[in-house]
Amino acid sequence: MYMLMKILHLKKQNMEDSRLNSIWVFINLLHGILVLCMNSGLESATAAATRGNETDRLALLDFKNLITQDPLQVMSSWNDSVHYCNWIGVSCSSSNDRVVTLNLNSQKLAGSIPPSIGNLTHLTGINLFKNSFFGELPQEMGRLWRLQHLNLTYNSFVAKIPSNLTHCKELTVIEASGNNLVGEIPEQLSSLSKLVVFAFGGNNLTGKIPTWIGNFSSLFALSLALNNFVGNIPNELGRLSSLGFFQLYGNYLSGTVPSSIYNLSSIYYFSVTQNQLHGQLPQDVGLTLPSLRIFAGGVNNFTGVIPVSLSNASGLQVLDFAQNSLTGNIPRNLKNLQSLYRLNFDENNLGNGEIDDLNFLSSLANCTSLEVLGLAQNHYAGELPSSIANLSTNLQIFTIGSNLIHGSIPVEIENLVNLATLGLEGNYLSGNVPSAIGKLQNLGALHLNRNRFSGSIPPFIGNLTRLNRLFMEENRFEGSIPDSLGNCKNLRNLNLSSNNLNGSIPKQVIGLSSLSISVVMSNNSLTGSIPSEVGNLRNLVELDLSHNKLFGEIPSSLGSCASLERLHLEGNKLGGTIPESLKDLRGIEELDLSSNNMSGEIPEFLSKLLALKHLNISFNDFEGEVSGEGIFANASAVSIIGNDKLCGGIPDLDLPSCSKKKKEKPLNLKVIISVTIAVVFSIAILCSVVILRMAHSKAPPSEDRHVGMSYSEIVKSTNGFSAENSIGSGSFGSVYKGTLPGDGKMVAIKVMNLQQRGASKSFIDECDALRSIRHRNLLRIINACSTTDHQGNDFKCLVFEFMANGSLDKWLHPKADEQDQTKRLSFIQRLNIAIDIASALDYLHHHCETPIVHCDLKPSNVLLDEDMTAHVGDFGLATFLLESSNNPSKSEAISVVLNGSIGYIPPVSGYCCWRCLQGERLLMTCSKMI
Repeated sequence: MYMLMKILHLKKQNMEDSRLNSIWVFINLLHGILVLCMNSGLESATAAATRGNETDRLALLDFKNLITQDPLQVMSSWNDSVHYCNWIGVSCSSSNDRVVTLNLNSQKLAGSIPPSIGNLTHLTGINLFKNSFFGELPQEMGRLWRLQHLNLTYNSFVAKIPSNLTHCKELTVIEASGNNLVGEIPEQLSSLSKLVVFAFGGNNLTGKIPTWIGNFSSLFALSLALNNFVGNIPNELGRLSSLGFFQLYGNYLSGTVPSSIYNLSSIYYFSVTQNQLHGQLPQDVGLTLPSLRIFAGGVNNFTGVIPVSLSNASGLQVLDFAQNSLTGNIPRNLKNLQSLYRLNFDENNLGNGEIDDLNFLSSLANCTSLEVLGLAQNHYAGELPSSIANLSTNLQIFTIGSNLIHGSIPVEIENLVNLATLGLEGNYLSGNVPSAIGKLQNLGALHLNRNRFSGSIPPFIGNLTRLNRLFMEENRFEGSIPDSLGNCKNLRNLNLSSNNLNGSIPKQVIGLSSLSISVVMSNNSLTGSIPSEVGNLRNLVELDLSHNKLFGEIPSSLGSCASLERLHLEGNKLGGTIPESLKDLRGIEELDLSSNNMSGEIPEFLSKLLALKHLNISFNDFEGEVSGEGIFANASAVSIIGNDKLCGGIPDLDLPSCSKKKKEKPLNLKVIISVTIAVVFSIAILCSVVILRMAHSKAPPSEDRHVGMSYSEIVKSTNGFSAENSIGSGSFGSVYKGTLPGDGKMVAIKVMNLQQRGASKSFIDECDALRSIRHRNLLRIINACSTTDHQGNDFKCLVFEFMANGSLDKWLHPKADEQDQTKRLSFIQRLNIAIDIASALDYLHHHCETPIVHCDLKPSNVLLDEDMTAHVGDFGLATFLLESSNNPSKSEAISVVLNGSIGYIPPVSGYCCWRCLQGERLLMTCSKMI
């Protein structure tokens, strides 16, 4: 414009007529209008940008305000001292400072997504991968019309997939696997024609796989695994010419795999494992899918033979079709697959029952990357060839059990130095166990059971220090159990039953504290007494020493096996009485002491073992009156026959009534008066204590346990696990409000998320802790449920009494919309709550049979009932202090790992400081830890 004015000015000097002067005036006027418009436009653009920037900032602050857990302090950078474009995880456009990406990948955040996220209209990417976000995905996300990448994988989002995502026409990647999304895939998403990745695996989606997915011409990855999809695999998926990743495992799909899918030559990952598919594998599949790396279809109903053409897929790494009905044999030309590391055809119909069935093993010597070879439960016969020595030294798992193999174990097996699992069970193998087995130092599992091995159990097995599972049952082993097995310090499961073993049980073996699953030595000829070292098995679930020749008394140390659920000592020569220490086996479900020489009265504590389901004390010499309570109230759960001196009990036990005792001489008058005074005085003191205690607090009533709830009852009581019934979530599950069937009592139901690593262990640990404790300030468990859901998946939950006033955390740190007078604690309330918590900890640390450390004490794990009485809950990380308190060095070395969850800091140097209920200040008490 400046250059134009200069030229016109020069011309003006040469203009002399009035017409040119008029033109000059008009140009000046036009220039003024242009400048005015430009200034006005700049001001409008600046104002619009300012408004847009403020909208983005406020939307981000809304996002921050809904964050409930931030252990890495990511949100601390989201403050006004720093421009929001410099906040962690936020990226802006350099031209207008509008937010374009939100990347909070693996930041351990928890919270929900606000509807205002829809105001970040310049967003092109959202990455919340591997956090703990929960709640529903807001429909307002459909306003993000520039969005291209959306990654919500590994969170805890619930409810349905928002249909408004259909407006995000630029989306190329949707990844939302590993959440709790439900319902069908919305049909509206069919308009997202630019999709390259469509991944919703590991959710609870239902219905059929939409046929319109076949219209996504650019789709490269389709992952719908681990859902509840039914019906056939759509033929239309065969139109996805760019498809490389095809993952549908873990559903309820039926029918056959469409032949058109086998013709998508770009597929490198193919998995339809664990469905209900049938049909034969195409014989030319290796030619039509030459790029295959993963080819898996286990746990289906496939038939026919293994395609020879698979050798053409030279890059094949995984070939796994276990648990089908395939016939024939392993093709010899698979030796060409240099990259193959997993070859698994367990549980098929391979082999012809002929002596040359296993000759193909020599051809696998060229598969130098092989790590897994699964051939168990087929029809293979013949002997194990010595050529197994030529298999890859990388081989870690070799299973060939439950076939028709005979002969001995070839000594050449010692070359497989990296074997971690060797499964030879259920064959016709015979002879001694070769010393070559003792050279497999990496063995963790050795399955030699159900064969015809003979000789003694070789002492060199004690050299396998990494062994955690040893199964040698149902053979012809003889002699004594070698003491050297005590060197297997990692052993968790030991079975030596049904052999010809004799001698005593080595204390080095029965005292292995690592044994935590099962010890079975039944059906042998073992003698001697049960070593007292059995008390070291504090974590053992099953102990079976039945049908031997053991004598002596049951050691009282057996009561230390606090985790024991099944105890079988029947068919021995044990004498004495049932030790009183067995009352500590609070989780025992099966107890069989039958066919021994035991005597005395049946101890009363047996009727108090609430977990006990089966009790057999028949064919002993017990005497006295049988209780009518607990297990003895159910005749079908108790066997007491063969004890002629027993009487009483319920009528169904068909025992004689107990005769009354003879009338004794009257007591001396002085004795009567003394006793009467003592009793009256004791009653007066007791009443005073009770009155004072009642004045201090209202103790929860002692109620009977409710009978087990079924999965259907739990679904019904929580209204189908609806969002309205949800009252919280944690590291290992979600908590729902529900009602008990029958009485309609309100309860809290903690449903474990079994896909979360550690959830099953947390469930077991919490059950172990809660079944052995009871205190007015501990959250009372009403029931525990371990079953399967309607799809056959494992389901575990805990049912607790409902706390009307929620968690202490919500009272100490109320949300903005809850900060009113009703959410404020008075000083007296705070003091009472602190006393309640201290009482609970005092009980756990000093008054339990086995001291317990909570390991996760924080305000969110302290719940308040309607009277504002505090109850400590969530024992998923609780630890039993099993070491002797007389050995401080052991007590201080219980754990070297950091326990707890967000909001809890474990004690340091043996001391802990509790956060004061007033918030910032510290409680003046520092309590010494056990």
